[in-house]
Amino acid sequence: MSILSPRTIRLLAGSAALSGSCVAAHAQDLAFSLDPIVVQARDDFAEAADRATSMYVADAELERARTGDLKDVFAGIASVSVGGALPLTQKIFVNGVDMLNLGVSIDGAAQNNRAFHHVSANAIDPGLLKQVRVDATISPADAGPHALAGSVVFETVDAADILNEGQRFGGTLRLSYGDNGETAQGALTLAGREGGFEWLAYAKRATGDDYEDGDGATRLGTAANLKSALGKLAYESEGGHRFELSALRLRDDELRQFRANFGGLGGVVDQLRLYDTTRESWSLSYENTQGEGMWDPSLRLGYSESDVVIPLPYDSNGLSGTWSATLQNDFHLNATDRISAGLDWQRRFGEYSSPTFGEFLEETSDNLGLFAQARLEPTDRWRLSFGGRLDRQEFEGVNGSDLGHSGPSGNLSASYALTESLTLRGGLSSIFGGIDIEDNYIFRPSWSYDSLRPSRARNASLGFDWDAGALKVGGELFLTEINRARSATETFDFESRGFNLGATYGWDGGFARVTLSHSEVKVDGAKAAGYEALDFGAPLGTVAAVELQQDTSVAGLRLGGGLDLALDHDMPATAERDLAGYSVVNLFAEYVPPEAQNLTLRLQVDNLFDKTYADRATYGAEYSDVTSLKEPGRTITLSAVTRF
Repeated sequence: MSILSPRTIRLLAGSAALSGSCVAAHAQDLAFSLDPIVVQARDDFAEAADRATSMYVADAELERARTGDLKDVFAGIASVSVGGALPLTQKIFVNGVDMLNLGVSIDGAAQNNRAFHHVSANAIDPGLLKQVRVDATISPADAGPHALAGSVVFETVDAADILNEGQRFGGTLRLSYGDNGETAQGALTLAGREGGFEWLAYAKRATGDDYEDGDGATRLGTAANLKSALGKLAYESEGGHRFELSALRLRDDELRQFRANFGGLGGVVDQLRLYDTTRESWSLSYENTQGEGMWDPSLRLGYSESDVVIPLPYDSNGLSGTWSATLQNDFHLNATDRISAGLDWQRRFGEYSSPTFGEFLEETSDNLGLFAQARLEPTDRWRLSFGGRLDRQEFEGVNGSDLGHSGPSGNLSASYALTESLTLRGGLSSIFGGIDIEDNYIFRPSWSYDSLRPSRARNASLGFDWDAGALKVGGELFLTEINRARSATETFDFESRGFNLGATYGWDGGFARVTLSHSEVKVDGAKAAGYEALDFGAPLGTVAAVELQQDTSVAGLRLGGGLDLALDHDMPATAERDLAGYSVVNLFAEYVPPEAQNLTLRLQVDNLFDKTYADRATYGAEYSDVTSLKEPGRTITLSAVTRF
């Protein structure tokens, strides 16, 4: 972590940004260079106390992940674990909590958080991202409803991210090839602007064969077959009034294992079926980029959906979606203090249909909320953030049951600069969760909702950041408790507690950083394995990440690498075996020719020593009848990016 000044919040550049760090800036377009990675602050509230546990992925790290997947996006952040090996199945866990229990948005549009439990509800193409922020544990009131244990915010690229100053038309062409699975990718981005108008179009195609694991065994059902696209149209007046329309689409249509996130069940590893999955997100927004004073309104409208079609054996069709709207005003009390207040609405739905059986089942939920969040700096040393929500939810079940519930939520975060080098921070929250939409692939017309009650999450964190110049150290304790978390027609009490630690050391032309996260999950007070914790969290134990990077004496050449670690983890009696530890080495070389600054060449070697392992966040390694989905063995990837 880096404390840029006594008044600025911690920042750790790169995807290794450890929990408790965030980008600090007094203006939205300021940039800071740290340990040769440049991080650009696009978050107006980057210095607020409620961002004390936020993690930002740096521009440089996002750039390197564009031909990868979500695991590459969060590489180096030990407290954010991504398991599943395939974009279709990758699930994200923040401090051991499943992202199903976090608020997720893309360009301000709330995302559907439910899908068939053998696939991911939040697959996304890193190639279209410009910023990723993870608010771990404590969510502010303006994060929206359902943000029980934090939130994840994705923002996609704009024309301004592609075009240079004064450039009216330009683009980026990205090509890559990975030898393991012979996976080829191509992505083209075009952008233009004229007057106050700007537009952007992005398309990507990835194809390949099944990859091999570290033992050289071909993992059936792992071939790449991905299409993604993004379109944007915006207008900004000279006074800063900005209107933006954004739409993205991602489709994965390929033979997968019968249960796509398994490597097989009962020793069978060749039972494949088609998964045709489509994910879409639309958003329309208005804001004033020059807003100030007591009148600074914004409006966001959104729709997102996940469509999972599995023709065999039952012609199953699962559609889940979220409509959302937020009307907000920011009251600028002075240069540093602000109150955000407004109302938001979300309509979530899950549908399952099977023409074979003539079935159509649906759950819906409507949530209307009022919120206010204050972010203040009472003194040079203190930062405070506090706020509350009041939500009213109307839920309808598959049998027509109508359930109505209301509940308040509150949060408080504070940080105090004890000395010029040491800052202490902490936060508390109590969040009304209502009744969540369930996975539509498990709907049953016979369900009774009599035993369901609205969930509530209680969160706490306590941490520190220490800046000794070239060395930055930080960490925190965290606790999340979700009472009455829903699973089908039953409820359970879920808990995740643990700690995060991290350090970075920078020198001229290079840096080293390490992050470590330990979490333990419980269900109904008992230590849980993967099955009991399903959709709530994952038994991650202790995981760590180490990263090194160094500029060389050869102009334009940078070398680096990383180490992913998981320690042995003892499982409860409900599991059949403990989780074995692993260590995986990844290396890269990146070259920007001095005579061709618009070209970047990259050679990357993942899993250098051909380890056979499943990521700790991948389901099933503790069960003898589950063949967990193994990660690819040694993979050499060549990529080239040209900008024009």
